[in-house]
Amino acid sequence: MTERIHDPADRPRPATRLRLVDSPPEQRTGAYGPGQPDGVLDGDRRSADDVEAGIVALWQWFARERDRATRDRLVLHYAPLVKYVAGRVGVGLPAHVDIADLVQSGIFGLVDAIEKFEPERGLKFETYAMQRIRGAILDDLRAQDWVPRSVRGKARDLERVLESLGARLQRTPTDSELAAELGIGVTELRELYGQLQLTSVMALDELIAGERTTALADTLRDHAAIDPVASLVDRDTRKQLADAIAKLAERDRVVVTLYYFENLTLAEIGKVLGVTESRVCQLHTRAVLRLRNTMQAQSSE
Repeated sequence: MTERIHDPADRPRPATRLRLVDSPPEQRTGAYGPGQPDGVLDGDRRSADDVEAGIVALWQWFARERDRATRDRLVLHYAPLVKYVAGRVGVGLPAHVDIADLVQSGIFGLVDAIEKFEPERGLKFETYAMQRIRGAILDDLRAQDWVPRSVRGKARDLERVLESLGARLQRTPTDSELAAELGIGVTELRELYGQLQLTSVMALDELIAGERTTALADTLRDHAAIDPVASLVDRDTRKQLADAIAKLAERDRVVVTLYYFENLTLAEIGKVLGVTESRVCQLHTRAVLRLRNTMQAQSSE
């Protein structure tokens, strides 16, 4: 058997691996969407027809040889198409979804489209590839979603019915009205509410609507954190109270110290001072009144 020898001249010339030209906006309306030309590369002096002829040659070679090097060159040429589709899919997704992750998923869809594309059918590759890229991105998003698709569908149905019924009634519908509109019982509707709680989970790093730099996690209250204002007020109050106690008579000051700082009972304080419990109660009441008057006077200054 005669071994086939490929003439290097028969192999399509490698495409120039350079970034896309920054053409004027009016010239950038190719198959990759607004702002993306059709394969024109920076530094490439060939005409659009020459570029198209080169791509056709690549497709012919790939259809014949099915080699990885040619496939990679086709992927490089159509890579801007992935970014365009990822940008379209990313509109409306939560802010924590990174477009770069969508692009990565779309690349797999592009590779799959190149390997399964049949030029002889006469279809335009860009139209076919966009569907495969979009499908690959959506499949990856669904795979990362912990909520079952059936629950997502029920959530959409409930939102649609809630909106239409509210517009018709001009008020918020009750559970019984919603259940009747959905054709289910009130008990089933409440079970549905429990299932839909899974769909309302929000990422803490998701940006707040209208804010470009503030994340949701930055707005959550830390109950263990010390409030600087409250700490300052508490320190000032303690200083005023210490000053007021220092101005009390000696016996009143001893009663306050033993009762509030040493946690002694009135009877125990009476034994320390050598007086009755009722006398200690009188001293305590007098000391508290004097402290209150002193604190109020300091606050009004």
